[in-house]
Amino acid sequence: MLYKFRSKASGDVIMLPAHGDAMLRLLGREPAPKGIFEVAAMPALLGTLMAAIEQAEAAAPDDEAADPATDAARTVGLRQRVWPMIEMLRRCHAAGEPVVWGV
Repeated sequence: MLYKFRSKASGDVIMLPAHGDAMLRLLGREPAPKGIFEVAAMPALLGTLMAAIEQAEAAAPDDEAADPATDAARTVGLRQRVWPMIEMLRRCHAAGEPVVWGV
């Protein structure tokens, strides 16, 4: 199931199933075909995502020493995967609009 996160205050964010499932689990949610991020929960969701990014980057090897021809140098990190959702949550929180998916 492809995730399409929608809100009146932002453009859509589309994620492949594996990445959407992983992000929802990071946020303490079970993957589901339908859901909502309420405005009141958005600051906590943003904090959780930012903390996960910091933790992932602290555990990652130094990319400057990596050979650009290796797979490790071309890997998309957590920051790149969830940054569109972070921006969406920020905009929606400022506008007072929830984020929904599957509806």
